[in-house]
Amino acid sequence: MDLLPIRRALLSATDKGGLVEFAGFLAENGVELVSTGGTYKTLEAAGLTVTPVSRVTGFPEILGGRVKTLHPHIHGGILADKDDPAHMDTLKELGIVPFDLICVNLYDFASAVAKGLDLRGAVEEIDIGGPCMLRASAKNFHSVLVLPSPTHYARAMEEMRANAMGVTLGFRREMAALTFDATSKYDRMISDYLSGTAKA
Repeated sequence: MDLLPIRRALLSATDKGGLVEFAGFLAENGVELVSTGGTYKTLEAAGLTVTPVSRVTGFPEILGGRVKTLHPHIHGGILADKDDPAHMDTLKELGIVPFDLICVNLYDFASAVAKGLDLRGAVEEIDIGGPCMLRASAKNFHSVLVLPSPTHYARAMEEMRANAMGVTLGFRREMAALTFDATSKYDRMISDYLSGTAKA
């Protein structure tokens, strides 16, 4: 589809800069907000109506937060091709609601390493669910808008204002490319760190 209406968004942001303003814009325009952990608390404290991920999955966050978004009710909602009737029938059959916008930025691994954490401590700062959601959304840019950084909020709002809360395919493709670039750099940073540790 060329113009994607934004009706449901999942927000999970380590960098909270501009988050409340962006989420407020979405909420004011009728977008349902779903969120994780600290992002949920931030948005709720700002007076926004937001659904916790655990309510969507029907399963609590476990293992100290290591597992919270790795669930079919999240990834099915991200990866469904909205132009494929079979995909949409499957979502309906399983009670999965699709997402239109995924706004995720990753754990700040570089800052964690800079603090001098030991190996086990640094490993805990490696984001797993975030890159999975980013990559899934970027793959499915025909049906989902992905925003990997707060630096893109302003342009996303401009797109939605100009298109009655829709976003163009060109913009979605651009954000998908930037997302894969961001996740590849994140993986490289972790690989470089672990390789350096192994040689020490």
